[in-house]
Amino acid sequence: MGKMTLKKFNLKCIFVLKLMLFYGVLQAHDLNGLILDESNIPLQSVSVYNKTTGAYTYTNVSGYFELDDLSVNDIIYFSSLGYEKHELVINETHLDSTVNIELKISSASLDQVIIVSKVNALSNFVNVDLKTSPVKSSQEILRKVPGLIIGQHAGGGKAEQIFLRGFDIDHGTDISIDVDGMPVNMVSHAHGQGYADMHFIIPETIDNLDFGKGTYYANKGNFNTAGYIDIQTKKSIDKNMMSLEAGQFNALRALSMIKIVDETNSNAYIASEMVLSDGVFESPQNFNRLNIMGRYNYNNYKDQELNLTVSHFQSKWDASGQIPERAVSQGVIGRFGAIDDTEGGNTSRTNLWMNHNKQLDEHSSIKSSAYISKYDFELFSNFTFFLEDPINGDQIQQKEDRTIMGAKTDFEHSFHLKDHGEQLKYNLGVGFRYDDVNDVQLSRTLNRQTILERLAFGNVDELNGFAYAHLTYKKDKWTFNPGLRLDYFSFDYENLLTTTYDNKSEDKFLLSPKLNIIYAASPKTQLFVKTGLGYHSNDSRVVTANSGKKVLPTAFGADLGTIMKPIDRLVINASLWSLFLQQEFVYVGDAGIVEPSGKTARYGVDLGLRYQITDGLFFNTDINYAHARSTEEPKGQDYIPLALDLTSSGGLSFRDLGKFSGGFNYRYIKDRPANEDNSIVAEGYFITDLNVNFNHKNWTLGIVIENLFDSEWNETQFATESRLLNEVDATEEIHFTPGSPFFFRGKLSVIF
Repeated sequence: MGKMTLKKFNLKCIFVLKLMLFYGVLQAHDLNGLILDESNIPLQSVSVYNKTTGAYTYTNVSGYFELDDLSVNDIIYFSSLGYEKHELVINETHLDSTVNIELKISSASLDQVIIVSKVNALSNFVNVDLKTSPVKSSQEILRKVPGLIIGQHAGGGKAEQIFLRGFDIDHGTDISIDVDGMPVNMVSHAHGQGYADMHFIIPETIDNLDFGKGTYYANKGNFNTAGYIDIQTKKSIDKNMMSLEAGQFNALRALSMIKIVDETNSNAYIASEMVLSDGVFESPQNFNRLNIMGRYNYNNYKDQELNLTVSHFQSKWDASGQIPERAVSQGVIGRFGAIDDTEGGNTSRTNLWMNHNKQLDEHSSIKSSAYISKYDFELFSNFTFFLEDPINGDQIQQKEDRTIMGAKTDFEHSFHLKDHGEQLKYNLGVGFRYDDVNDVQLSRTLNRQTILERLAFGNVDELNGFAYAHLTYKKDKWTFNPGLRLDYFSFDYENLLTTTYDNKSEDKFLLSPKLNIIYAASPKTQLFVKTGLGYHSNDSRVVTANSGKKVLPTAFGADLGTIMKPIDRLVINASLWSLFLQQEFVYVGDAGIVEPSGKTARYGVDLGLRYQITDGLFFNTDINYAHARSTEEPKGQDYIPLALDLTSSGGLSFRDLGKFSGGFNYRYIKDRPANEDNSIVAEGYFITDLNVNFNHKNWTLGIVIENLFDSEWNETQFATESRLLNEVDATEEIHFTPGSPFFFRGKLSVIF
């Protein structure tokens, strides 16, 4: 080798050596370890957050965490709702080392929740609302979501009517709802697309509420346009509980939650609920609902966790239905009277579901879920009274017998990056859902017994297969979260009204991209931009009747907003949003017809505030505005019926005030158009509720008051054309279900 060549070689070696040494000096250090409770049990899903860099991670099934990009004097927070926040200041002994952190149990508090760069970060703060002011009925579960309003128009038997972001979502058409990974929404339902009956959930079993507004989440599919809600139930219970409630209108509720297995790695409990009521109406509602749920949890605190759950729900009721304003104003009936008091129905749902979490190594995990449900539904309604049949009346029956099954697997892998300020993680998921709906029908009936005419009768088979991928890349203060979802649908409908075999089918693929960008301006402030395409499927009867046109109407959404935590116990959120929908075909289950609707545009503002005034006093309020219009109709004729424009909800809750706890809550809706030209108006309302509990040792004595000030309000309202008996002409006006008057009930419970 020549002298010049040797010299160049030596220089290169020296350069590489210096570069390696320089990189070794600059390379980031890491910290790993276990997080345990006071009983030395590993804690899962604990947030590990580097306040200095904004990097974060969560503990896995074994309580293990690994946090990269550490330097001396970095401040690390370990936090989980229900535990005291732990702070660790990094010194040289912590670099590239292993630590064990013990978290102490504490009452839920806002300072336990940290702003992290996640697309659904607001859920963590709303769960403080859930912990400090638990829901008192299944209807209240949805009210915990900021800006979401519900209404009941069958006295507790039917699924609630839902309103969110300028949508009259009906019973679930534009919001995706899951429980422990099992879908609640029903596709191609006898009463309406997306029908989401949550009454099989026992409120006391709820542990956490995860939600997101808009179309921005790759792992969420059908009905995720206005948003999604995931409910997680408790894996275990600390103590047994029995409770009894009784109140006005012959209301009675009994609850029990009993541990049946309580071991280090395994536990199980059974929860049951019975609800009886005659309701506020002049005709007794004869309402009854029975719930039972059993859950088994196994965790080896090493690399896997398994949850098995089984539940059964059944309900039966009579209803007074929606009544016309003129019948009340003319004195034909009272405000709580009925035109047809033979309305009502019955329904049941039996579920078996499984969730399994396997930690493959420190950086990889795989989560799987599967479910099967048996569902029955029968509903009798009369919306138009004697408009169609002046002799027998217009009562209709909607009925179906359904089996649902499905599964999903999600693989997650995070990369161990040594570059300063970087984190990288990706998720890949696949799954399916299959609905086998037999004898789905719409019939004209008399007194719930005689079928006068079948308007629709058939069998539905609907399959949705899907795959998705999303990436989370964090660089310094920026987090990028692109995602892509692929859905395949197969729609099949067999018409049983024809004398010859009549079966039609269609299929469709849909690709939905998503992109979320988060900027952590400081440890106390997060700014975000969210965009994405979403969809809701149409009823199989619509798809096959229209030869596959507009099978999966697309929605495009965008959010621009912030979450701020100026002090430890104050959280403020704000966002500007928009949502555009393509033309869609809607199956009107009440009439058995296909009804097209045009393109729509919605814009709005969400504002929220959560403030922990003292250790035991919490205040929260949300104000939401939406402007919703049809884009293909002339101005003045472009209102979207029943779309809410201004709503607000919130309350003041307290705990450990001596031996007392409780809360005061309100909800407000402004007047809104009930038809396309705003000539018929649905009246708004302002309603307040109160609950107070006295706690002594293991006993709790409480009172619950709905509509504290006995306001007169209409819970649900529709612009409907109807004709009463002996009326010559039909009239279109507001038909309403009256909201509950002052409603008092007492409660006695014991834990042991």
